[in-house]
Amino acid sequence: MIAYLEGRVGQVFEHGCLVITAGGVGYEVGLPTHTLAALPAMGETVCLYTITVVREDALELYGFASWDERQTFLVLTSISKVGAKTATAILSVFRPDDLRRLVLDDDYALLTQVPGIGRKTAQHIFLELKYKLDAGLADMAALTGTHAGGVFRDALTGLTNLGYDAPAAGQALNDVLAAAPDLDVSAALRAALKTLG
Repeated sequence: MIAYLEGRVGQVFEHGCLVITAGGVGYEVGLPTHTLAALPAMGETVCLYTITVVREDALELYGFASWDERQTFLVLTSISKVGAKTATAILSVFRPDDLRRLVLDDDYALLTQVPGIGRKTAQHIFLELKYKLDAGLADMAALTGTHAGGVFRDALTGLTNLGYDAPAAGQALNDVLAAAPDLDVSAALRAALKTLG
């Protein structure tokens, strides 16, 4: 299994990029939206943690900015009926810590912000996540309690109601709350709107 990839960006496409290694081999890598948005310019070096997904009709490679994100992808794909594309869509809206906050906040409905996930599927994914996404939950509870999760949830709902794309809004909120975790919903909304604007 390919677990790490380093090379230069050869091409960027809608859901990923082409990484060309020093040996001249090119790998097509699927990426979550925020990782795709943060890619360096064409020809510059990119480093990704990766997972190889083997299917009957395809061999696919998915890349992540952090090891935590890679491991969260493995947790998501271990949930029944969640494939690599759905897991990538989830990680395009929620970072690993956001998913932990969501579990702590006991709010499965937030998962419906992910394109293609309805209420029933969100509930199914959430129930399995509660049992599988245990790493870091105790630390998260000690650091943030449920307040940060509630702020993230309510602010994300507000931004999507204003017409902002859920992945972009989630990324902006994640950055805002990482820098200032004590913000209330309206302050988080204002800060995220400045970032998005």
